[in-house]
Amino acid sequence: MTAIVYNSIHDALDDLSIRFIINVPEEELGSVERIFFQIEESHWFYEDFIVEQNPHLPSMSLKNFASCMLQHCPLLSKWSMNASEVYRSFLEYKFKVPVLLVKGWSSSSSWGFPQGKINKDESEFECAKREVLEEIGYDISAHASETLWIERKVTEHRTRLYYVVGIPESTVFKTKTRKEISEIKWHNIKDLIKPKARNNDSKNANPGGSKNNKLFLIRPFIQ
Repeated sequence: MTAIVYNSIHDALDDLSIRFIINVPEEELGSVERIFFQIEESHWFYEDFIVEQNPHLPSMSLKNFASCMLQHCPLLSKWSMNASEVYRSFLEYKFKVPVLLVKGWSSSSSWGFPQGKINKDESEFECAKREVLEEIGYDISAHASETLWIERKVTEHRTRLYYVVGIPESTVFKTKTRKEISEIKWHNIKDLIKPKARNNDSKNANPGGSKNNKLFLIRPFIQ
């Protein structure tokens, strides 16, 4: 990524507002939970790229960064007076949200989000829709937006995931792949971010290896 120099935190927040907030669909601007997912993504971008390339800018916790964004961006100003309360509400919401994960075919496979490699001349969004349809047999077209995504580094590669919301947990999923997906299951985020077991307890808690080892593909997206 080409380095961009920011003279001040004000300039950085201006750019982040354009990248992550302004293009959010109008109907979603009224949902503090959805907006906070965008703020969380902009915070990661700020820490991973902007601060790294502009060391004169301060590193911030998500809570402090969110407070700055709420005060800086006019579209978010209605929440700026209750930043701490809104942040706490978002965390409570986030930890209750179930996410759908798939598990590979072999017994040693890790759980992960439906995803795959992009084809030639295929957009990232089209790739996401195709891979999800192949892996869980569900068309996400009506539930996903090309502008709402999260991107993190996993095993030295940048991976982009799109938010897909409003899918009933009662939905029946069936993979279209052959010997690629063994399980498709909803998981609660609060269960996925539990701390790793201590070495003294790990054998008793989970013979054959810690459950956390089978979640390494998703941890960058939920912590």
